[in-house]
Amino acid sequence: LARTCRDIAKHLPDSCGAMVVIPLYASLPPAQQLRVFQPGSRKVILSTNVAETSVTISGIKFVIDTGMVKAKRFNPDSGLEVLAVQRVSKAQAWQRAGRAGREDSGSCYRLYTEEEFDNLIPMTVPEIQRCNLAGVMLQLMALGIPDVMNFDFVSKPSPEAVRSAVDHLELLGAREEGWPGWTHRSGEKMANFPLEPRYAKTILLSPDFSCSEEVLTIVSLLSVDTVLYNPPARRDDVLAARKKFMSSEGDHMTLLNIYRAFKKVGGNKEWCRENFVNSRNMGLVKEVQAQLKKSLESCGSDTGSVRRCLAHGMFVNAAELQPDGSYVALDGRQPPAYVVFNELLHTSRCYMRDVCLVDADWLLDAAPEYFARKLHLGKS
Repeated sequence: LARTCRDIAKHLPDSCGAMVVIPLYASLPPAQQLRVFQPGSRKVILSTNVAETSVTISGIKFVIDTGMVKAKRFNPDSGLEVLAVQRVSKAQAWQRAGRAGREDSGSCYRLYTEEEFDNLIPMTVPEIQRCNLAGVMLQLMALGIPDVMNFDFVSKPSPEAVRSAVDHLELLGAREEGWPGWTHRSGEKMANFPLEPRYAKTILLSPDFSCSEEVLTIVSLLSVDTVLYNPPARRDDVLAARKKFMSSEGDHMTLLNIYRAFKKVGGNKEWCRENFVNSRNMGLVKEVQAQLKKSLESCGSDTGSVRRCLAHGMFVNAAELQPDGSYVALDGRQPPAYVVFNELLHTSRCYMRDVCLVDADWLLDAAPEYFARKLHLGKS
């Protein structure tokens, strides 16, 4: 968005008068988000779908709709959730058009044909029909629902998605295979956390690795919108700032380093600006920590314990290095053979987001049958 803003501003004709070009998206720092509301100038606002319903900006006369949106989509066959760019629904298209002329007449220009509009689905697919249901199924079991496989949802998800969610919970040890109840108390404990089951499992395992404090911090960081922002116009400055915190062991360790530095300076806003850290979202991290915090134990500088714990809790999101070298380690040396990741982003290619270097042995220890079946690994 920032790059497009610069391109538009560069090509504005002299005859158009004073005009500012501003980006708007959820992870943008609050001070920069407020620029869209400042009066006194003509504005071109390049926004994600955050402006579709979440924000009302007065004075908008024209809307240009690309007809695309970035949304999560779950594949029950692979068990992976992907953040992908896809077509909007007709309801979303009309909602976008409604952003123009809320106070006066306005116009909407759609960058797609009438035929393409007619072929759009009428309504947005409900989230429960396109996302991972593991957390939903865990809560249903916690409520004592006897037959979660046949629960009567208002918007019914596919049987494959329900089965995949239950299989996922069985892999995490939250439910005993072939039995409607819990495996001892692990699933019940996981349901007490307002988190995705894999995060809850990771926290519950952290005392075994003496790294509860670090894991709680990492899970809190992953549970909020991104705490970092990367203005393309200052790419070199961003890289220089991140280099101070970067870890060759993966993004999770890098995030942990950034949070520790943020905490050391007392959340100083000037420090956040200099290091391209979203101070508001960092504040939310502290709130999530306080909500989850009970008895914590620190592993000190033993990052291996943290990574082993992440491997045991997030093993379903593991990836193996392919012969074509699809990803590269942060320090530029030989890429790690195995990583765990937080989510997948699908654009023209599929990218892992928030990756952590792990050993094959840790994955085998976490779920030996799963990896023997899925990845054909062997202990070295």
